[in-house]
Amino acid sequence: MADPITPAVSDRICAHMNDDHAEAIALYAQVFGDRPATEQAELLTIDPEGMTLKATTQGNTETIRIAFDHTLTDSEDAHQTLIAMVKQARQK
Repeated sequence: MADPITPAVSDRICAHMNDDHAEAIALYAQVFGDRPATEQAELLTIDPEGMTLKATTQGNTETIRIAFDHTLTDSEDAHQTLIAMVKQARQK
């Protein structure tokens, strides 16, 4: 069974995403955060309801909250949801 989304699991997911999937995080900000000019973004936290990003656009940095379309049940649900969201963002 996958892990519940605790602060430690959030930290693990964020570290992985920031290290290996920076382009996906920027896409989340551009599409789901309605910040199409985002140049780079960092995943700060993830919880069952959504994720918080730090996005940079033309030298300005802001914090963006993106809600999920459902409440996440565990880390595997988070994994699958983030994959689905990046696929959806790439189609837009």
